[in-house]
Amino acid sequence: MKIILSGGGTLGSVSPLLAIFEEIKTRQPKAEFLWLGTRFGPESKLIAGCQIPLKKIFSGKWRRYFSLYNFIDPLLVIFGFFQSLRIILKFKPDWVVSAGGFVAVPAAFAAKVLNKKILIHQQDVLPGLANRIIAPWAKAITVSFEKSLNDFPRGKTILTGNPVRPDVLGGAKGEGLRAFGLQSDRPIVLVIGGGTGALDLNKLVLAALDELLGFCQIIHLTGGKAKAAAALPGYRPFEFLTDQLKNAYAAADLVVSRAGLGTLTELAVLKKPVLVIPLPGHQENNALEFFKKNAAALLFQKDLAAQKFAGAVKILLSDKAELENLSRNIAKIMPEGAAAKITDLIYAD
Repeated sequence: MKIILSGGGTLGSVSPLLAIFEEIKTRQPKAEFLWLGTRFGPESKLIAGCQIPLKKIFSGKWRRYFSLYNFIDPLLVIFGFFQSLRIILKFKPDWVVSAGGFVAVPAAFAAKVLNKKILIHQQDVLPGLANRIIAPWAKAITVSFEKSLNDFPRGKTILTGNPVRPDVLGGAKGEGLRAFGLQSDRPIVLVIGGGTGALDLNKLVLAALDELLGFCQIIHLTGGKAKAAAALPGYRPFEFLTDQLKNAYAAADLVVSRAGLGTLTELAVLKKPVLVIPLPGHQENNALEFFKKNAAALLFQKDLAAQKFAGAVKILLSDKAELENLSRNIAKIMPEGAAAKITDLIYAD
């Protein structure tokens, strides 16, 4: 089995592909993989950590507002298409698999021209433009939420849930306390800044830091988009975590996150209570889907001040019943075993 995985630009399209990669490698250790990613995206480190060969291709994004890049990016997509043609001809994959992201468009178009099988996975509640473009070419489409079945052709669309990387599931609270040098008698908040959406959330956390540290400890994943804060007791900033992410999850009493489906799915599997602050746009639909099922607390970024944010975190940490309620409900938000179901589809054909 030879598979091309295509995603990047943000980490959102990367996590489910890595989960599928791990599932296939478990079943068939000799399966061969190649990743088609963006030239400057944050995915390189994660992919390198999994020892997947990476080829960087040109891609372009269509902006729903006037921008000179809308005249330039179609040319980049064309370049990326010809790069993908060459790569696919040489690698000869059985499948090309994507979870959205604009880098997948030239790769999928090249796969269609060369009559290669394409599988796309739709994570978010609302379908992304890249997946809507690729859907007519795809042999199989998988979705995280039941309502998304209506957004794609019924005959080839299957509800699976969202794949989760197994390496985030085996953490231990005690190991997390030791690894991060934190105390067991004070609450721990894990803040996940994400990739493209990290900057504003990081600014909010740093503005509220003094107040937050008055009642909790913080593990802060900045995505590399925060100025270094002064060394403070109980504050542990990191650009990213790889091996220790599972222990950060295990140690956390509450997670503060954007509403990317990759992170929210990990939290659902781990039954972690979460306060979501979605990026304006499609993430708001993800957040509302969780919020209306009482599976997440929700704050909107617009007009969110540091004091209000710190107050919301304090209220949640002091309400053990609500934390337990959020934990119970997030575990029921979507089907489990997505990576196995998608892998079954790949091997069934």
